[in-house]
Amino acid sequence: MKVRTRFAPSPTGFLHIGGARTALFSWAYARRHGGSFILRIEDTDVARSTPEAVQAIIDGMQWLGLSHDEGPFYQMQRMDRYRQVIGEMLAAGTAYHCYTSKEELDALRAEQEARKEKPRYDGRWRPEAGKTLPPPPAGVAPVVRFRNPTDGVVAWDDQVKGRIEFANSELDDFIIARADGTPTYNFCVVVDDRDMDITHVIRGDDHVNNTPRQINLLQALKAPVPQYAHLSMILGDDGQKLSKRHGAVSVMQYDEDGYLPEAVLNYLARLGWSHGDEEVFSMEQFVQWFDLDHITASAAQFNTEKLNWLNAHYLKLAAPQRLAAETTRRLARQGVAVAGGPDVAQVAMLYRDRVGNLNELADALHPYFLAPRPGAEMAAQHLTEAALKGLHALRERLAACDWQAAELGQAVKQSAAESGLKMPQLAIPLRVALLGLPQSPSIDAVLEVLGRERVLQRLAAALST
Repeated sequence: MKVRTRFAPSPTGFLHIGGARTALFSWAYARRHGGSFILRIEDTDVARSTPEAVQAIIDGMQWLGLSHDEGPFYQMQRMDRYRQVIGEMLAAGTAYHCYTSKEELDALRAEQEARKEKPRYDGRWRPEAGKTLPPPPAGVAPVVRFRNPTDGVVAWDDQVKGRIEFANSELDDFIIARADGTPTYNFCVVVDDRDMDITHVIRGDDHVNNTPRQINLLQALKAPVPQYAHLSMILGDDGQKLSKRHGAVSVMQYDEDGYLPEAVLNYLARLGWSHGDEEVFSMEQFVQWFDLDHITASAAQFNTEKLNWLNAHYLKLAAPQRLAAETTRRLARQGVAVAGGPDVAQVAMLYRDRVGNLNELADALHPYFLAPRPGAEMAAQHLTEAALKGLHALRERLAACDWQAAELGQAVKQSAAESGLKMPQLAIPLRVALLGLPQSPSIDAVLEVLGRERVLQRLAAALST
C-alpha cells in the first residue's frame, strides 16, 4: 500500500500555525514512507472562502518548503462528482430525501430540550420496512440525509489518541446535501478521500466528532477507511488556546517578522512530537525520524522564546548571499536603497551573530547605507576636540593605508597613540563619525566593509561640523 496523505485547509483565512503543523506532519509522513502528499482546498463555504485566502495558503506552503505532489484540488470544481455519488446513494437506499421544514426542526428541538434530551433529527422521513411515509409536501425542496446505522458502534484506533468509539445511536441521519443541492462538508471530505485514495488522515482534534460520521459514510460507499491521527491543539505562551492575541498566528506573519522558514519548521516539528532530546535538526533528519507513535496526545504549548532561540541559531548558519537577499528585501520596504553602498553580504556577516531575526539584521545595517546622523548629545559626548584631532590624524593615515582589516586596525591604534588617546577614546568617536552609533562590531571590520572612499567621506563630514 502506497501511503497517501492530504492537507485540506478551508480558504477562509490565512494559513495559521496549527494548520502549518498539520501540513508539516502530513508532508513528513508521506516523505518518510515514499508516498504522496496531496493539497486539497475545501472551498465549499462560498460565503467565507476567498481567492486571497487560497493564495495565502499556497504562499505559506511555498515559504515553508512543503511541496505537494498532487493538487491543489478544489472542492467547488468537483460538484458534479458529489452530485453523482449522492444519486448513487439515493438509488442504493443509503441516503434519502427529507422534507422536514425548518419550523418543524425548531419545534422538535424545543421538545427534546424540554425533555432534557440531546437535540437530534428523529428520522421521520427515514424509509423503514413497514413504515408509510406521507406524500412529499408541494413546493418543498428536500435535503438529502445519510441513512446512518442505528445500532452498534463506530470505532477506530486513532494513531495519536488510541481507541475511540461512538455509539451509532448517538449519531443522527445527518444532511449530506442541502435543499439547493450543494453537498455538505462531511460528505465532500469522504468522497474526496475515497477518490484520492487517501490512506492516512492527519488533522486537528477538532475533527474527532466528524470522524465517526465520515467512517460510516465510507463504509456505506464500500470504500477503504483511512488511518486517522488527530493532533492536539496548540496553546499560547499563556496556556490558552493559540489565537490572534498571541501575536503572529499566520505563517506569513513570521516571514514579515523576520523569521527563517527552517526555524519555524524546526519549531513546529517539536510542537507535540519528539525524537529523544533532539532540539535542532534539518528537515531531512525530521523526515527520517518522523512517525506517528511519538506524537503526544496532550496539548502542545507554544514557546516564543524557544522559537527565537532557534531562529538566532539558523541565522548563524545562513549563507551570506541569502542573508543579503533577505536583508535587501527588508531594507527596500523601509525605503533604504543598497545600490552604491557596501557589499550587503559582508555587512550582514558582521551582525548575524548579534541579532535574533532578519528585521533586526536589516535595522542594524541602516547606518551602512544612510549618512550617519548622530544626535547633538551624542556628538557633544564623543566628538570632542581631542577626538576630532585623533580622527583627523587617522583620516590622513587611512588615505594611504592598505585596505585590509589587520592594517586598518593597526592604523587606528597608531593614530590613537600619536594623539595621546586610549583605544576606546578614538574607536568610539570613529564609530559615531562613521555610523552615528557608539557601538558596532570590531572597528577594523567595519572600516573594511565600508570601503576607503565612504570612510574618508564620512570622516570629512564629521570633521567639518
